[in-house]
Amino acid sequence: MATILVIDDSASLRQVVSIALKGAGYSVIEACDGKDALSKLDGQKINLIVSDVNMPNMDGITFVREAKKLPAYKFTPVIMLTTEAGEKMKQEGQAAGAKAWVVKPFKPEQMLAAVSKLVAP
Repeated sequence: MATILVIDDSASLRQVVSIALKGAGYSVIEACDGKDALSKLDGQKINLIVSDVNMPNMDGITFVREAKKLPAYKFTPVIMLTTEAGEKMKQEGQAAGAKAWVVKPFKPEQMLAAVSKLVAP
C-alpha cells in the first residue's frame, strides 16, 4: 500500500483529502504545516506528498525545497493543492520540485487522477 503525506493547515481540507485517498486504497499521514511535515520525514517510506502552498510556520514551496534536500525524499513526487493559480507561483513550485498543481476548490476525482499518475496504489 502506498503512503501519502498530506500537508494543509486546514483540518477540514486534510480530512476531505484523507478520506478520498483512503477510499482509493492509500495509507495517509497528516501534517498541519511544512515544519510539522518535515518532522514526519524521518526515513519512513512515503510514496507521494500532497501539500498546500500558503501555511503558517513553513509554506509549501519552502517545504518542498527542504524535503528535496533529504536523500530519502529527493525523488518523492509532490502535488501542490492550493488556491494559488498564478503562473509565477506554479513555476516556483515546479522549480522547487512539485510534479503537479491542483487548484482549490477541487473535485476529489481530480486529485485522485493526479495521484494515480504519480504513484501506483
